Amino acid sequence: MKCNIHGDKIPVTPSIKEYVRSKLGKLEKYFDNDSNIDARVVIKIRGHNQIIEVTIPTSNFTLRSEEAHSDLYAAIDLVVDKLERQITKNKTKMQSKSFKNMVKEFNFDYDVEEDEDHNKIVKRKPIEMKPMSEEEAILQINLLGHDFFIYRDVSTDNVCVLYKRKDNNYGIIETN
Repeated sequence: MKCNIHGDKIPVTPSIKEYVRSKLGKLEKYFDNDSNIDARVVIKIRGHNQIIEVTIPTSNFTLRSEEAHSDLYAAIDLVVDKLERQITKNKTKMQSKSFKNMVKEFNFDYDVEEDEDHNKIVKRKPIEMKPMSEEEAILQINLLGHDFFIYRDVSTDNVCVLYKRKDNNYGIIETN
């Protein structure tokens, strides 16, 4: 697995880079051809917390996790554990026949173990709208660990927002 590690307003030392690479190496067993996988790692500081954000795009799905901790090394451990849980939790869904062809990169032969300025828009994010089914969108929201996911429905070609409800079920908002 290739790792692109950089800091946002923080220098990333060689020892931190080596620690991140060694920890992300734990995830290599989940991929068939890990040399094609490129993990993007961003390290930031917010207040007293060290934040690490890891994004691993594959051909059809994206794994993403973010953790904050006062100790950077602890945050790295937490984020890798979280990514590993996302993969193992969704193993059976990704192995189903409908997703088998879409997750070619994955290896399934493993065992599971109050300010005034707070209303400002601080980030804009362009998204790629791939046509997908509701089941694919549910898998994607679980892999990303988000509360909502925007996608284009493959059958209706409408833009939809899938969201996680408080009762742990899902809801869909569909545009016309």
